[in-house]
This record gives sequence, C-alpha cells and structure tokens, in this order.
Amino acid sequence: MSYFFAEAARAEHLEHVAYYEERQRGLGERYFSAFDASMVKVCANPERYRSEHPPGIRRFRIPGFPFNILYRQVGTEIEVLVVAPHRRRPGYWLKRL
Repeated sequence: MSYFFAEAARAEHLEHVAYYEERQRGLGERYFSAFDASMVKVCANPERYRSEHPPGIRRFRIPGFPFNILYRQVGTEIEVLVVAPHRRRPGYWLKRL
C-alpha cells in the first residue's frame, strides 16, 4: 500500500522538516526518517491504529517527535490528512474534511 498527502498536510510536513533542520543540522532529516518509518507501519496495517474521528480517520504518533499523523484509507492508498502537533489547537484540521 502507498500513501499520498492532502495538499495542506504536505505543506505542514515540509514546514516541520524545515523547522527542525533550522533548529539543528540533521534534525530535519531525523524527523523526515521518523515520519517515513511511521508511514511504512501505517501502510502495512492501516486499520491497526486508533480511529480518531468518523468516518475512518485514524491516528499514528510519530515516535520521538510531538506530532500525530491523521490519515484515512482511500481505496488502496492512504491519504495523509494532517501532521498535527500535539499541543497546537486541537481539532484545527477538522475544517479540512
């Protein structure tokens, strides 16, 4: 199974990479690697992770970083809806659905 980003989620993800790389050289790449490893797990078994909101939106916490990936299965692919910080305006992304 593969994944793709909703447009706003792609922008968020790239902002996180840039932010961490600006803070410390190599940290952006570590975030990117943690995200990528997380998506490998999600794609291998998308229904394993907690259902966050109906219909079928699930959450996966990125290990080592304060972000959750919110996603849903669309046919044979995973759509990444949000890469949400743990402390930032809970539910701010709901208007995207």
